Amino acid sequence: MANNLKKYNAKRNFKKTKEPIGKERKPIKQLRFVIQHHLARRDHYDLRLEWLGTLKSWAVPKGPSYSPKDKRLAVQVEDHPLSYRNFEGTIPKGEYGGGTVMVWDEGYWEPITKNPDFQKGEIKFILKGKRLKGSWTLVPFKEDNYLLIKEKDEYVDYTNISKYTTSIKTGRTMDEIANNEKKKNKDEIDIVDGITITHPNKLIFTNPTVTKLDIAKYYEQVAPRMLPFLKNRLISTIRLPQGVDGDKFFKKHLEKHPGIKKKKFINDSKQKEDYYYITNVDGLINEVQMNSYEYHIWGSNVKNIEKPDMMVFDLDPDEKMPLAKVREGVRDLKKVLDELKLTSFLKTSGGKGYHIVVPINSIANWEDFRTVAQNIAKLLEQRYPKKYVSNMRKEKRKNKIFIDWVRNTRSATSVAPYSVRLRKKAYVSMPIAWNELDNIKPNGITIEDAIKRLRRKDPWDNFFDIKQ
Repeated sequence: MANNLKKYNAKRNFKKTKEPIGKERKPIKQLRFVIQHHLARRDHYDLRLEWLGTLKSWAVPKGPSYSPKDKRLAVQVEDHPLSYRNFEGTIPKGEYGGGTVMVWDEGYWEPITKNPDFQKGEIKFILKGKRLKGSWTLVPFKEDNYLLIKEKDEYVDYTNISKYTTSIKTGRTMDEIANNEKKKNKDEIDIVDGITITHPNKLIFTNPTVTKLDIAKYYEQVAPRMLPFLKNRLISTIRLPQGVDGDKFFKKHLEKHPGIKKKKFINDSKQKEDYYYITNVDGLINEVQMNSYEYHIWGSNVKNIEKPDMMVFDLDPDEKMPLAKVREGVRDLKKVLDELKLTSFLKTSGGKGYHIVVPINSIANWEDFRTVAQNIAKLLEQRYPKKYVSNMRKEKRKNKIFIDWVRNTRSATSVAPYSVRLRKKAYVSMPIAWNELDNIKPNGITIEDAIKRLRRKDPWDNFFDIKQ
């Protein structure tokens, strides 16, 4: 543990508070800042400036002022982790800093003072926030005490900051944050016949605000449609133990919980491994409880693991490609599949492309299955060589769409229908009808949208009836 976050971690009981555990992060080119309104034992604002992988922090009792005449006390406190800049919620009463925290402003900052001394030196800096802008100075005068002063520039008397009473991230007032936490922020909440979700208010997405509990409830609602594609297939999940801005990692090996079973088989390196799969809704929600939020599945069922039955094509466009061209690619690939008498289904990726999924119930082995998928991609490439590429190398993709057929390889996975994607917003990889292609973007469906769509007819309702 880095020395400059030891004090932060030592002051907190992370079994009780939802504040992030202190871990240093690699700095990025632009330095970030946040100001949090903190209604604790005493009402104050916390100024936090990113520096060398942590947030240098000051408590400012009266908050900042745009008037250079106002010299506001700023008491330096322990460094905070970078992930703290997204923390909004309540710290339990009796814990260090107990009270309500709101993200009041955020943005980037630049030091005017070269190599600022955060121990005792004067620090001049520029703020580029949504509410605070221009030049400011922190002037030390004794021990950890500073004065926060607005410098004279074009932003003098820019606005009266007292008018800002809502979160810059969620639009909530302090009362709304506190009341919402009271409703949701039990240490444990039971759903799905007693499966316990701990830390239900852990923030997974900030725009819109989505918590661990929100994701558990989402999967509970979509389970009837999702499980036919997910259950009894080996899976990998993406875990996010610390929530927003925490480390992500793939997990594909077994932990024993209800609704989850293991499958032992020889992997591609000729070694025995225990992979796992979900058998029912209990397993799905238990994975969320263990901080797994994104699901990737094999193309075969565990009951016949060497006979794949679900072919997936991921249309992966060049970064700058117009959406109209991506949609054209979807139609071109569907045309090829139609010519081959293969019924196909469409879903959003939750990213920048679409996925086309083909149910297969032949007795092909993985090698033949992979070859068929590759040949379909090559056929499209040969027909339209200026538009598509079947080679996965990045340099081959300029102004083209990579028809990713590699998902159809033994031990490869593709994102499951209805899975949440752990990207900037709470997007879903959502089954859609072919006639919706021109109306729905690849990242056009959020968790909230997906739940609303459950009231409509399932566009994939005959997926498992197809014989081909």
